[in-house]
Amino acid sequence: MEMTLQERLEQLLNAYSYYFDIERDIQVSGGSFPAAAAYHMREENYVATKAHTIYATEQNEYVYFYVTEHLDAQTLQQQVDLSRKAGLAAINPHKEHMFSYVTLVILADTIDPEAQKLIKRTRFRKNFWLALHGWMEYHIAAMECSTQSFFSNPAGKEARKTLERNFLPKAK
Repeated sequence: MEMTLQERLEQLLNAYSYYFDIERDIQVSGGSFPAAAAYHMREENYVATKAHTIYATEQNEYVYFYVTEHLDAQTLQQQVDLSRKAGLAAINPHKEHMFSYVTLVILADTIDPEAQKLIKRTRFRKNFWLALHGWMEYHIAAMECSTQSFFSNPAGKEARKTLERNFLPKAK
């Protein structure tokens, strides 16, 4: 029996829940997402007490999930803009911020060839205060469920691998 899009989303959210904080039905200015995930890591070295910090770094990832029956290029561009805007609003650049990733993960029954091309060529990177306050990179990965095809931009290779690990048949 074929899985529905909602069942696939639940399976994917379960996989992300090991390292990410999951939120459902996210409202952002201009739209909404059925789910979002956030990962935060802080590492610091200090001498004797935490009051004497030598250095500290913060790394973040914000993942937005989008589910649709059919994905066309116009809808994809709207979702890219919406997720990028929401992710940039969540980032707090400061001297200890190293990097943040903003990721859009799409589950669709069918994806237009134009949308597939747009996924592969979508790129966005932003430096904060000449990269002294870190940087941000935009990732995108998608699965066309009807053909078991996976797509991503060059930066979204890891998100695509997560999709593949969860939905490709296991080799014996």
